[in-house]
Amino acid sequence: MLQSTHYAILTAMLAPAFFLTATASLLMSANNRLARVVDRLRGLLRELEEADNDEQQIARLDRHILVQRRRTGLVLRGSQLLYGSISFFVGTSLTVAADALLGYRFGALPTALAVLGVLTMFAASLCLSRESALAVSALNEEMDHAHEQARMRRKPTP
Repeated sequence: MLQSTHYAILTAMLAPAFFLTATASLLMSANNRLARVVDRLRGLLRELEEADNDEQQIARLDRHILVQRRRTGLVLRGSQLLYGSISFFVGTSLTVAADALLGYRFGALPTALAVLGVLTMFAASLCLSRESALAVSALNEEMDHAHEQARMRRKPTP
Protein backbone atom coordinates (compact mmCIF):
# COMPACT_ATOMS: atom_id res chain seq x y z
CA MET A 1 0.00 0.00 0.00
CA LEU A 2 2.79 2.42 0.93
CA GLN A 3 4.62 1.75 -2.33
CA SER A 4 1.54 2.57 -4.43
CA THR A 5 1.17 5.83 -2.48
CA HIS A 6 4.74 6.76 -3.37
CA TYR A 7 4.05 6.03 -7.03
CA ALA A 8 0.92 8.15 -6.92
CA ILE A 9 2.87 11.03 -5.37
CA LEU A 10 5.68 10.70 -7.93
CA THR A 11 3.14 10.58 -10.74
CA ALA A 12 1.46 13.74 -9.41
CA MET A 13 4.86 15.44 -9.14
CA LEU A 14 5.76 14.52 -12.73
CA ALA A 15 2.49 15.70 -14.28
CA PRO A 16 3.70 19.34 -14.36
CA ALA A 17 6.74 18.13 -16.34
CA PHE A 18 4.58 18.00 -19.46
CA PHE A 19 3.72 21.66 -18.96
CA LEU A 20 7.37 22.41 -18.22
CA THR A 21 8.38 20.86 -21.53
CA ALA A 22 5.82 22.90 -23.45
CA THR A 23 6.81 26.06 -21.60
CA ALA A 24 10.52 25.48 -22.25
CA SER A 25 9.77 24.99 -25.94
CA LEU A 26 7.86 28.27 -26.08
CA LEU A 27 10.65 29.99 -24.16
CA MET A 28 13.28 28.80 -26.64
CA SER A 29 11.10 30.04 -29.48
CA ALA A 30 10.65 33.41 -27.74
CA ASN A 31 14.40 33.77 -27.23
CA ASN A 32 15.02 32.99 -30.90
CA ARG A 33 12.38 35.53 -31.90
CA LEU A 34 13.96 38.14 -29.66
CA ALA A 35 17.33 37.55 -31.30
CA ARG A 36 15.79 38.00 -34.77
CA VAL A 37 14.01 41.19 -33.69
CA VAL A 38 17.24 42.61 -32.24
CA ASP A 39 19.09 41.79 -35.47
CA ARG A 40 16.38 43.47 -37.52
CA LEU A 41 16.37 46.50 -35.22
CA ARG A 42 20.14 46.86 -35.54
CA GLY A 43 19.83 46.66 -39.32
CA LEU A 44 17.17 49.37 -39.33
CA LEU A 45 19.34 51.58 -37.14
CA ARG A 46 22.22 51.15 -39.60
CA GLU A 47 19.89 52.04 -42.47
CA LEU A 48 18.73 55.12 -40.58
CA GLU A 49 22.31 56.16 -39.93
CA GLU A 50 23.17 55.80 -43.62
CA ALA A 51 19.94 57.35 -44.92
CA ASP A 52 20.06 60.44 -47.05
CA ASN A 53 17.98 63.41 -46.04
CA ASP A 54 14.95 61.78 -47.70
CA GLU A 55 12.17 62.55 -45.25
CA GLN A 56 9.94 59.74 -46.56
CA GLN A 57 12.70 57.18 -46.11
CA ILE A 58 13.49 58.46 -42.61
CA ALA A 59 9.80 58.39 -41.65
CA ARG A 60 9.46 54.84 -42.99
CA LEU A 61 12.53 53.70 -41.03
CA ASP A 62 11.22 55.43 -37.88
CA ARG A 63 7.93 53.52 -38.25
CA HIS A 64 9.76 50.23 -38.68
CA ILE A 65 11.97 50.92 -35.65
CA LEU A 66 8.88 51.65 -33.55
CA VAL A 67 7.29 48.36 -34.62
CA GLN A 68 10.47 46.46 -33.75
CA ARG A 69 10.55 48.11 -30.33
CA ARG A 70 6.95 47.01 -29.74
CA ARG A 71 7.92 43.52 -30.79
CA THR A 72 10.83 43.40 -28.32
CA GLY A 73 8.48 44.50 -25.55
CA LEU A 74 5.96 41.77 -26.38
CA VAL A 75 8.62 39.07 -26.60
CA LEU A 76 10.13 40.25 -23.31
CA ARG A 77 6.73 40.18 -21.57
CA GLY A 78 6.05 36.76 -23.06
CA SER A 79 9.41 35.45 -21.85
CA GLN A 80 8.84 36.84 -18.35
CA LEU A 81 5.45 35.15 -18.22
CA LEU A 82 6.98 31.88 -19.40
CA TYR A 83 9.61 32.06 -16.66
CA GLY A 84 6.73 32.62 -14.24
CA SER A 85 4.99 29.54 -15.66
CA ILE A 86 8.11 27.47 -15.09
CA SER A 87 8.23 28.67 -11.49
CA PHE A 88 4.57 27.79 -10.93
CA PHE A 89 4.98 24.32 -12.43
CA VAL A 90 8.09 23.60 -10.36
CA GLY A 91 6.23 24.94 -7.33
CA THR A 92 3.37 22.58 -8.14
CA SER A 93 5.69 19.57 -8.08
CA LEU A 94 7.33 20.67 -4.85
CA THR A 95 4.04 21.36 -3.06
CA VAL A 96 2.66 17.97 -4.13
CA ALA A 97 5.66 16.30 -2.48
CA ALA A 98 5.62 18.54 0.59
CA ASP A 99 1.87 18.11 0.94
CA ALA A 100 2.24 14.33 0.99
CA LEU A 101 5.10 14.50 3.50
CA LEU A 102 3.20 16.83 5.81
CA GLY A 103 -0.05 14.90 5.83
CA TYR A 104 -1.95 16.70 3.08
CA ARG A 105 -2.28 20.06 4.82
CA PHE A 106 -1.88 22.28 1.75
CA GLY A 107 -5.38 21.75 0.44
CA ALA A 108 -5.77 23.25 -3.03
CA LEU A 109 -2.33 24.92 -3.15
CA PRO A 110 -0.78 22.48 -5.66
CA THR A 111 -3.82 22.85 -7.92
CA ALA A 112 -3.78 26.64 -7.58
CA LEU A 113 -0.10 26.75 -8.55
CA ALA A 114 -0.78 24.54 -11.58
CA VAL A 115 -3.67 26.79 -12.64
CA LEU A 116 -1.46 29.88 -12.27
CA GLY A 117 1.18 28.15 -14.40
CA VAL A 118 -1.34 27.44 -17.14
CA LEU A 119 -2.76 30.98 -16.97
CA THR A 120 0.67 32.61 -17.25
CA MET A 121 1.50 30.28 -20.13
CA PHE A 122 -1.75 31.35 -21.81
CA ALA A 123 -0.93 35.04 -21.28
CA ALA A 124 2.56 34.47 -22.73
CA SER A 125 1.02 32.80 -25.76
CA LEU A 126 -1.18 35.86 -26.29
CA CYS A 127 1.86 38.16 -26.14
CA LEU A 128 3.78 36.01 -28.59
CA SER A 129 0.76 35.79 -30.88
CA ARG A 130 0.50 39.59 -30.96
CA GLU A 131 4.23 39.83 -31.67
CA SER A 132 3.82 37.43 -34.59
CA ALA A 133 1.02 39.57 -36.00
CA LEU A 134 3.25 42.66 -35.76
CA ALA A 135 6.08 40.79 -37.48
CA VAL A 136 3.85 39.79 -40.39
CA SER A 137 2.44 43.31 -40.65
CA ALA A 138 5.94 44.81 -40.74
CA LEU A 139 7.04 42.26 -43.32
CA ASN A 140 4.04 43.04 -45.52
CA GLU A 141 4.80 46.75 -45.33
CA GLU A 142 8.44 46.15 -46.24
CA MET A 143 7.43 43.95 -49.17
CA ASP A 144 4.96 46.58 -50.40
CA HIS A 145 7.69 49.21 -50.22
CA ALA A 146 10.22 47.01 -52.03
CA HIS A 147 7.64 46.17 -54.70
CA GLU A 148 6.85 49.87 -55.20
CA GLN A 149 10.57 50.70 -55.45
CA ALA A 150 11.07 47.95 -58.04
CA ARG A 151 8.14 49.21 -60.10
CA MET A 152 9.50 52.75 -59.98
CA ARG A 153 12.90 51.57 -61.25
CA ARG A 154 11.30 49.64 -64.13
CA LYS A 155 8.97 52.45 -65.13
CA PRO A 156 10.09 53.68 -68.56
CA THR A 157 11.01 57.33 -68.72
CA PRO A 158 9.16 59.31 -71.44
